[in-house]
Amino acid sequence: METSVDSKTYWEGIYARSSPMTSSWYQPEASRSLELLASLGVGPASRIIDVGGGDSTLVDGLIARQMGRVTVLDLSRTALQRAQARLSSNAELVTWIEGNALHADLPPRSYDVWHDRAVFHFLTDRADRQRYVAAAASALEPGGAVVIATFALDGPERCSGLPVVRYDSASLATEFGDAFSLQSTVHDLHRTPSGLEQAFTYAVLRYQ
Repeated sequence: METSVDSKTYWEGIYARSSPMTSSWYQPEASRSLELLASLGVGPASRIIDVGGGDSTLVDGLIARQMGRVTVLDLSRTALQRAQARLSSNAELVTWIEGNALHADLPPRSYDVWHDRAVFHFLTDRADRQRYVAAAASALEPGGAVVIATFALDGPERCSGLPVVRYDSASLATEFGDAFSLQSTVHDLHRTPSGLEQAFTYAVLRYQ
């Protein structure tokens, strides 16, 4: 995960102080994301980038299901190293990028799907949100899709000590603008390792 500021040091500290299975965002399986990716017809040849993927288990599920050629982008080296260690030899099947989604030098038209669970809602500055959308549009093939999850309107107002912006599907579609069309949406409840429930909005947006 990442924020709207140059926060690499902040997130390295968060990961250093927590274990994967006690982090609030931990999922044993990224089932909702996998479901939405499957609905898009993602297959072995699909090119997927998991933005802010960190040590998420989504990559495990994608590899197990042979769903695409996967790139994981995160600004935390600690998080990426955790995921690589967990995957063991399967880590060689993944492209790993240490960087910020707002500034990463991603090749244009290089992905079919841009996946993000809980990066976008940390972008509290409008200019950063515009940079993010421009980065996604540049990286995606025309006809590609964004699968994005943010805290819902009834979700938390802060996460990991930072403020967030909450969304429903309509406000997410507005942020992404006319180049993207809303294809589907799901309201989802995530149960944290401590037992708290967090409401998320998941949306699939098609790039024109």
